[in-house]
Amino acid sequence: MKRILLITAVLTIVIAGSADAQIQRGNVMVGSNLSNINLDLDGSGLFSFNLNPKVAWFIRDNVAVGGFLSAGLRTAKGQGTGINYGVGALARYYLGATPANGATDFIRSSRFFVEGTAGIQGDNPAVGNNTNGLGLGIGPGWTYFLTPNIGLEALVKYEGIVGFGSRPTSNNLSVGVGFQIYLSSARARAIRNQVESDIRR
Repeated sequence: MKRILLITAVLTIVIAGSADAQIQRGNVMVGSNLSNINLDLDGSGLFSFNLNPKVAWFIRDNVAVGGFLSAGLRTAKGQGTGINYGVGALARYYLGATPANGATDFIRSSRFFVEGTAGIQGDNPAVGNNTNGLGLGIGPGWTYFLTPNIGLEALVKYEGIVGFGSRPTSNNLSVGVGFQIYLSSARARAIRNQVESDIRR
């Protein structure tokens, strides 16, 4: 029952907000992207995906900095399971200003952005060469705000790793989709206080 009440309180705080304030200074972005999804149905047993949770703070309007995690796997029949990982810093810049009042609702609820990442990453397939070391990534993305505080996004990103392993460099172009929640600092504190209060009970 406590968990149900907590979830209800969090959703109420998330959804109730201003449609014009998602990417203003002081706000918090938290969410995840899913990329490199592959599921073959031809009997090969191939399955792969990458999960990329992230959190960032808007240090100024349209500019957010924070951190990310990355975890992925790739498995195929008779080939074992390969894994990749990552942890590091990220930065986002949202392009343009809010469209004029004459724009359609779809355009007014959409924003393009550029995301860059840097950190420790590794690509370790079950079969073939592996690379572990410094990971760098950059690419364009697009967000559509389903509600004033919830964004559905798509991201195309080039990622490279330079380091050690049986292969000194690794390159990858990924296409991902995901959801991000945008909270004002006051709402983020309210959620944290609610969680802490629930834990103490």
